[in-house]
Amino acid sequence: MSLKDKIKSNPKLKKIAHWLLIPNNDHRPRLWVRLFINPFKHKKGPGSIIRCSSRMDVFPFNDFRLGAKSTIEDFATINNGVGDVLIGEGSMIGIGSVVIGPVDIGNNVMLAQNIVVSGLNHGYEDVTLPPSLQKEIRKQIIISDNVWIGANSVITAGITIGRHSVIGAGSVVTKNIPDYCVAVGNPAKIIKRYSAETGTWESVKN
Repeated sequence: MSLKDKIKSNPKLKKIAHWLLIPNNDHRPRLWVRLFINPFKHKKGPGSIIRCSSRMDVFPFNDFRLGAKSTIEDFATINNGVGDVLIGEGSMIGIGSVVIGPVDIGNNVMLAQNIVVSGLNHGYEDVTLPPSLQKEIRKQIIISDNVWIGANSVITAGITIGRHSVIGAGSVVTKNIPDYCVAVGNPAKIIKRYSAETGTWESVKN
């Protein structure tokens, strides 16, 4: 059994390890983790940029990867505390956006401003406990290559967005979006699909 598995299987060791990595009542790693562990654990591709005012809540017990020539803009928050956050090459996480794992973002993806992409939910079924104390529900989000997501959109847990699809500003995506589609609204609905036969984007009647 590896050291990681031993810690996970022992509640007391797990609690001590958690305290060493994360201060009480906080959700970001301690300074020593950010300075001395994360740079060696996580991968950042050549030409990639993480703006100094972004919030990088990344921990060594899950993966974080930023591909070559990708950018995390000012005031964005990246959190891999409950699942990996993987960002491909040439992608952009826009100003004020929040990405909470588990999330897999492809190449040449554009996230505009103030977008929430969260693979995390909390249970609420037990009315004797506040949702913050109930079980965590984790479902991976996949955003495929060449996707463009408009400002103020929300991508909910477990969603897959197909290649070269566009999500209109202010949309809430609660169902999977196939390749080559335009989806808008709350909940988001497909309004256009690309036709390979005609070479045009054709309207979809809902």
